[in-house]
Amino acid sequence: MQTNQSFIYICIIIGIVLQIIPMPPPVDLYRPDWLLMILIYWSMALPNRVSIGIAGLSGIVLDLLYGTSLGVHSFALAIPIYLVCANYQRIRNYSLLQQAMMVLALSSLYHIIVYWLQYWITGIEFNWMYLWPSVSSVILWPWLFWLLRKFRRKLNVT
Repeated sequence: MQTNQSFIYICIIIGIVLQIIPMPPPVDLYRPDWLLMILIYWSMALPNRVSIGIAGLSGIVLDLLYGTSLGVHSFALAIPIYLVCANYQRIRNYSLLQQAMMVLALSSLYHIIVYWLQYWITGIEFNWMYLWPSVSSVILWPWLFWLLRKFRRKLNVT
C-alpha cells in the first residue's frame, strides 16, 4: 500500500496560510498558533519525518512573510519542536487534556521566545496579550489532533 507523505507538507502549508491570513485586529489578538500546533502534531506522530529542520524552515518562511528579522520565528519554533521530538513517546501516552496543557506550555514558550528576540532587536515592551494565542491554541488542540489523526490514518501517512 502506498503512503501519502506529501500530506504532511500540505498541512504545514495550510498552517502557514492560516497563520498569516488577514483578520480584524480584535480577532487577530486571539489567533491560534496554527503552524506550531500542526508541527507539534506531526513531530509527535512522526518524529522521523517532521523535526527541528522542518520547524526551522517553516519559521524562516514565517519570518519572510511577516517581515520580521530572519531567524526569529525559526528559532522560536525549533525550541518547542525539539522538546516534543525529545519526549514524543511520553507525550503520545498523555491524555488529550494533558496534551492540551503541553500545547499551552509550548505555545507560551514560543511566544516568550519571539518576544525575547524581538525585545533584543527592537526594544518592544512586554504585554500579557502576547499570550492570548496560547489559550486559543489549547481550546482548538483536541479538534486539530482528532482531525489530523483521522486524515493520517485514512491516507496511511507513515
